[in-house]
Amino acid sequence: MSPTAPEVRIGPAPIPDTGVGPAPVPGEPVLLAPDLLRLTAPNPGLMTGPGTNSYLIGRSELALIDPGPDDEGHREALLAAVAARGTLRWILVTHTHPDHAPGAAAVADATGAQVVGFGPAEGFAPDLSVRGGWTLTLPGEGSEGSEGSEGSEGSLTLEAVHTPGHASDHLCWLLVESRTLLTGDHVMHGSTVVIKPPDGNLAEYLASLALVRDLEPPVARLAPGHGRVMERVTEVVDALIAHRLGRHVRVADALRATGEATVDELLPQVYADVTEEQLPVARFSLWAHLRHLGGEGRAQPLGVASGEDSVETRWHWVEGSSAV
Repeated sequence: MSPTAPEVRIGPAPIPDTGVGPAPVPGEPVLLAPDLLRLTAPNPGLMTGPGTNSYLIGRSELALIDPGPDDEGHREALLAAVAARGTLRWILVTHTHPDHAPGAAAVADATGAQVVGFGPAEGFAPDLSVRGGWTLTLPGEGSEGSEGSEGSEGSLTLEAVHTPGHASDHLCWLLVESRTLLTGDHVMHGSTVVIKPPDGNLAEYLASLALVRDLEPPVARLAPGHGRVMERVTEVVDALIAHRLGRHVRVADALRATGEATVDELLPQVYADVTEEQLPVARFSLWAHLRHLGGEGRAQPLGVASGEDSVETRWHWVEGSSAV
């Protein structure tokens, strides 16, 4: 009997599946905890998985995280869920990408809720712009909530955690009492996120992952913008970091071997492990890796000044640099 050949991996190590609880189904409300309800928008796809998760938090005075796309059916489902639980006071947005924030305006018009986000962007104008460390207290029964106030018995505290990388305006929202982090697109179940320059930044993304991993007290679970709730948080985040760094080594090896290349010339080799459908999206993350190599002093864009490159730019390997 001949020995078994070792498995040959053509891409970075996979991310462990630590998903728990029911899978998201568009239009189906799921009570994940007494104070946390998930409702998934009907926008499944390559970039959104089962659809965008909206989260309703609280039991009487409520906060909504990520109202999702401006979809009438999803909006009606959200408003019905609100009516069954209490009064919507706040709409909190993780970031302003089109599958997370556009629904905010119409839900706010229907409820009078205050819209909170990192700052204004095209098509998004929050009532209040906040930064990491800002807190919101959702009251228990019979009390009033406020920004930055001390919680009363039965109250819930939400804290903004600034996590740039996928988007410069990205905020995760931490349910302090249960150590549940609502991650938007910072961490997704079943997929890695796209880093699309110039707003997306790989160095910032890696630093933001480490920030989430190292929060004290530790985060107990992740409630993502796409997919199921995840546990074993440190294992997931460490695997995401290792995955990105493994891809980064592949990009460096490929560019060093060719001397100079464009994103599209490197793409088939560096992303040989993804499907044809995923390649148009992967090219943006590859661009982010090349920019990160530039920041490390290991690559240079040709024909343009630093920071003025595009996804079409040709990159040059800096001789004498290490691939690791």
